[in-house]
Amino acid sequence: MRTINSLTLDDARHIAAGAEAEALANGWTVSIAVCDGGGHALWLQRMDGAPLMSAQVAPEKARACVLSGKPSKIFEDMVNNGRYAALAMPIVPLEGGEPIITDGVVIGAIGVSGVKAGEDAQVARAGITRLLNAREAA
Repeated sequence: MRTINSLTLDDARHIAAGAEAEALANGWTVSIAVCDGGGHALWLQRMDGAPLMSAQVAPEKARACVLSGKPSKIFEDMVNNGRYAALAMPIVPLEGGEPIITDGVVIGAIGVSGVKAGEDAQVARAGITRLLNAREAA
């Protein structure tokens, strides 16, 4: 057996705050979802004005990252490069999800939806950066 880190609700708050700050700085309205290492929801918020569907897509982007251990962009790239069989995978193949990895283990993920794919990913990465900065400061 091994001991692994896990995200706390406070961690999810830091991640969401960093993501929201990035979205606001760019004038974007998005949904932000954070899940634990099992793909279960820890946090979901839909900013005022974010597309209704984004509240369903964001958690699925995060879950795809937990299941794969990779950014969800990888799956979007597969489909865009003609590997249509990837559409049959039990994940949403859209950029905007980023795994949270500690000591080589996926302990959770963030998914963002509501703007262009690359912008969603930018917001997600800002959330992870906020968490890492908070941990370093502690």
